Amino acid sequence: MTHTPWWRGAVIYQIYPRSFLDSNGDGVGDLPGITERLDYVAALAVDAIWISPFFTSPMADFGYDIADYRDVDPLFGTVADFDRLLAKAHALGLKVMIDQVLSHTSEAHAWFRESRASRDNPRADWYVWADARPDGTPPNNWLSIFGGVAWQWEPRRGQYYLHNFLAAQPDLNFHNPEVQAAQLDNVRFWLDKGVDGVRLDAINFCFHDRALRDNPPKPAELRTGRGFSPDNPYAFQYHLYNNTQPEMLDYLERLRALSDGYTDVGMLGEISSEDSLATMAEYVTPRRLHMGYSFELLTDESSAAYIRSTVETLEAKLGEGWPCWAISNHDVQRAVSRWGGADAAEALARQLVALVCALRGSVCLYQGEELGLVEADVPFEALQDPYGVAFWPTFKGRDGCRTPMPWTSDAGDAHAGFSQVAPWLPVDARHAARSVAVQEAETDSVLQAARAFLRWRRAQPALVLGSIRFLDAPEPVLAFVREHDGQSLLAVFNLSAQPVAWDLPSQLSPRWLELAGQIGAQPQDSSVTLPAYAAAFAEI
Repeated sequence: MTHTPWWRGAVIYQIYPRSFLDSNGDGVGDLPGITERLDYVAALAVDAIWISPFFTSPMADFGYDIADYRDVDPLFGTVADFDRLLAKAHALGLKVMIDQVLSHTSEAHAWFRESRASRDNPRADWYVWADARPDGTPPNNWLSIFGGVAWQWEPRRGQYYLHNFLAAQPDLNFHNPEVQAAQLDNVRFWLDKGVDGVRLDAINFCFHDRALRDNPPKPAELRTGRGFSPDNPYAFQYHLYNNTQPEMLDYLERLRALSDGYTDVGMLGEISSEDSLATMAEYVTPRRLHMGYSFELLTDESSAAYIRSTVETLEAKLGEGWPCWAISNHDVQRAVSRWGGADAAEALARQLVALVCALRGSVCLYQGEELGLVEADVPFEALQDPYGVAFWPTFKGRDGCRTPMPWTSDAGDAHAGFSQVAPWLPVDARHAARSVAVQEAETDSVLQAARAFLRWRRAQPALVLGSIRFLDAPEPVLAFVREHDGQSLLAVFNLSAQPVAWDLPSQLSPRWLELAGQIGAQPQDSSVTLPAYAAAFAEI
């Protein structure tokens, strides 16, 4: 029998370390806090954890601005703490993925401090430097995702440097072979430590257009970019030249060759381009990345037609590649609120876990998704995210999905068991009411339903490894068949808050399954009634 890699069909639980558990009473989550709660994670029946950055950083972008790729920031602990976390996770049968942010560093990184000092030092060409135009303005019209121009003036060199994100996150020059080799070495460092996978942040941003050509303007009616504020001028351009360059394909093959030197390592790329699905198809091949995910299901659009079109479009392009799906993460509004509104029903939260875990591919579940957490309400005076501060009040940033994990709801504990002191972001009272302790005591909670579904999914080859084929169904019904190794499963979802009847295709004779915690189907002779937010599965 051929070996199935661990990542293929895996459910990967994303941990945002600042907000998982504070073990030392400073108001910020840390690596020992993660280690302390790994038993909880393992009990979810997930296959792996992905830990957002914990490396040395000034925290301008909360760890995605790295000052030392090979050390742990004291805020989160020590390298020894990470080693203990890794050992315990492996003892519990959990794989461990870490973030690697290759396209840019912190301005505090030693590489950048040297590069900015002069035009003739050994690392002078390690970042993207360019002369001003004759009138002193930046070299082209590129914009930063976080607002404003993507160029920052550096008086020590008398040049601008590129930053696709914050000005404190200068972009590395991947056209320099030394930069490529250095970042491969940084990935190798953690693979040598025994991590099982790497999530490559903003991986299509590594290379820029050598000629620094202007990005063309985008018509006003098409300025609906994903993952950023609707009033952000970043949406005013087609981003053809500041990212997603053809040179990246060769570098992905070098990353894959590196990972192939280790036993059963998975590489997952985060991809956001003008046509993210097409870029995924290019990046996720047997010679490049193992998996890729984009922002297509991290948007406000949640119709059955949109989900079907997104998946089918990717399937048609992907070939032998393997997708990974997510509907929530640390960068977007929580899915329950995004798709269900302010008063979303708990049934929707149960359904969303089942829906994303029923699609073909691997899955990233974000901490708190198994609790059905809504988007937290963070007042302006408590905001930490520079993105939210810059675009307030039309866009509140990413703090609402990053608030602390609620472990308890004990009277008198305003911090929900996350910390003994005021945490870095306030705990939403609605989250405390949905804490782990509360939901573990309820037999019909979102947590119990998520656990039951994930345990059941793990035993279904069709859901873990199978093909996917969509069936015609009227809105708001989403229906598809998953098949593998002789097993055929029908998955049907009513994406609305009202019951709906669906006339079954004539060739189907489903045997409906009763799944703990899920609202299932109510079958008739040739049709089925799907209650509000039903997630129904049948053998066919």
